[in-house]
Amino acid sequence: MQNELVTCDIKDRVAWVRFNRPEKRNAMSPALNREMMEVLDELEFNDDVGVLVLGGEGSAWTAGMDLKEYFRETEREGLKGVRRSQRESYGWWRRLRWYQKPTIAMVNGWCFGGGYGPLFSCDLAFAADEAQFALSEINWGILPGGGATKVVVDLLSMRDAMYHAMTGELIDGKKAAEWKLVNESVPLDQLETRVAEVAATLLEKNPVALKATKDAVRRVADMTYDNAEDYLVRAQEAANFFDGEGRKEGIRQFIDEKSYKPGLGAYDKSRQK
Repeated sequence: MQNELVTCDIKDRVAWVRFNRPEKRNAMSPALNREMMEVLDELEFNDDVGVLVLGGEGSAWTAGMDLKEYFRETEREGLKGVRRSQRESYGWWRRLRWYQKPTIAMVNGWCFGGGYGPLFSCDLAFAADEAQFALSEINWGILPGGGATKVVVDLLSMRDAMYHAMTGELIDGKKAAEWKLVNESVPLDQLETRVAEVAATLLEKNPVALKATKDAVRRVADMTYDNAEDYLVRAQEAANFFDGEGRKEGIRQFIDEKSYKPGLGAYDKSRQK
C-alpha cells in the first residue's frame, strides 16, 4: 500500500506505516491527515495485519502540524476551514486510540507539538536515543493545543509537564523515556529491531484479549475504583462471549496439558478451534 504522503509495508503480519513528507520533516498537512485515515481504514480489519507500527520516513517522526498548510491556509477559509482541518487530524488520532489492532509508535527523529497527538494515541511508544521531543507551541505564541497539554499531564509528572510545556526546550529519547513519554529509548540503529521484537510478542497474544485490554487501560484511567471494577467485569464477560473458545483453550493448555505457564508466555493460539 503506497500513497503519496503515507507509506505502508506489511511484513510478517506487522503493518509498517510511515509519515512520508521527509522534506517537510513529516509535518502533518490536511492532505496527509486524510491519507492517514484512509490507510487506517484499509488496515484495521485486514486479516494479514496483527500489529500496526507508526514511523516516519527520513530524519523525523513528525514535526507536528504544518504551520503553512494546516494553520495559515485553512484559517483563510474562516471557521469552516479550521473546523474541517481539526476533524481530519483529531479524527484519525481518535481512531488510532481505539484501534482494533495493537499500535506502536516508533519515533526515529523529531516529534514536536501536534505529533504528541498520534504519539499518545499509539498503545506503546519506542524512541531512538537521538530522537528530539518538544512542545514547540510556546515558541511561536500559542498554547499546546489539540490534546498535547493533556498528553503531557497524563504521562508526565506535574513538574515535568509544566517545564516541558512552558519552556519549549528539546529533550532527547533518553529523557523522554525517563519522563515516561515513551516506553523505552534505544540507539537509532537498534530501534526497528526492538520494535519488531515487541510486535512479535503482541502477535502471540489472543487478539480479542488484546483489544479488550488496551480499551480497558484507557477507559478506567478516569473512573473511580468501583466504576472501573464494574466495567472490567462486564468487559471480561463480553470478551468471553465473543471469543470464549480462546479463553478455554488457554486454560486447557495450562491445566490439562501443562504445556505453558501464563506468567512466562502466551498459550499456542494456533491450536484454538
